[in-house]
Amino acid sequence: MSVTSLEIYFFLFIAILVHILVYLFVKNLKSKEKSLYGKHVVVTGGSSGIGLNIATECAKRGANVTIIARNENTLNAAISLLEIIRRVPEQKFQKVSLDISKDYKTVEKVFEKLESDVGPIYMLVNCAGMAICGVFEEVSVEDAHKLMDVNYFGTYNCTRCVLPKMKAAKEGVIVITASQAALMGIYGYGCYAAAKFALRGLAETIAMESKHLGVTVTLAMPADTNTPGFENEEKSKPKETKIISGSGGLAKPEDVASQIVKDALNGSFFSILGTESWILSLLCCGMAPWGGIGLNIFQAIVMGPLRLIGCAIQYNFSRIIRQCALESEKQK
Repeated sequence: MSVTSLEIYFFLFIAILVHILVYLFVKNLKSKEKSLYGKHVVVTGGSSGIGLNIATECAKRGANVTIIARNENTLNAAISLLEIIRRVPEQKFQKVSLDISKDYKTVEKVFEKLESDVGPIYMLVNCAGMAICGVFEEVSVEDAHKLMDVNYFGTYNCTRCVLPKMKAAKEGVIVITASQAALMGIYGYGCYAAAKFALRGLAETIAMESKHLGVTVTLAMPADTNTPGFENEEKSKPKETKIISGSGGLAKPEDVASQIVKDALNGSFFSILGTESWILSLLCCGMAPWGGIGLNIFQAIVMGPLRLIGCAIQYNFSRIIRQCALESEKQK
């Protein structure tokens, strides 16, 4: 079968376009990272899991690190770890036992003291959070409020404390840790997903309001990660949720933390790790903040075909739910 000149030109055009897109995409990824050396970083939920690993990553980069959590024992252990990896004698590490989800005025006073003791906060990493799973109507009203308080209002309170000062200083980095549940509703994650969707809306709004003033926002969306919080989450997960969420594997907290810090210092809005997160972020990026010409052209080209993959994922989830329902009926 002969090939016409028109077909040859078409394939050449596609080949050139692909090369240009790859170049722009890679160039976009290699943007210069901001330095944390000598800067003040505050990490909420910083005594364990992803938060602790972010705190250690920042300490390795020469930052002064404040970790906030509620448990004094885990806070003390975290500070001891930071001391071990100290880079220079001048680095300052401190801990604060605080429930960030309740009274804003209390949180504000603590943050004022943090800046008085260590210096202006350059980077805030909102990593405190929790998950309670269950079919929507089976999660108690009290637990639904707790999920919103810890995941959303904890982030809201801390971010509100630092954002005006960052805008005035014309610099700053804010990380808001959500999850893949901020991109799609998942069986058994109803109230949790609502809180994480709220964080996504908060992140997109703050990014729009602050970018022109030198403040960048990064929305971290880790998949299931091997942390104490995940172990606790597993206790309340329905069978369907375990099967669905387990399809993406279990990430290492140090890998997730390293990616979040890297993305935040590069000014990326989304921070993702793994193929599943990459696909979901592309499918849901429609009105997300600008991520550079290379990335945005790439997203525009692949979003259409990826919609078919998204449909296949949703179909698989529906199949799992139907199968579990049939098994439950047989056991009655």
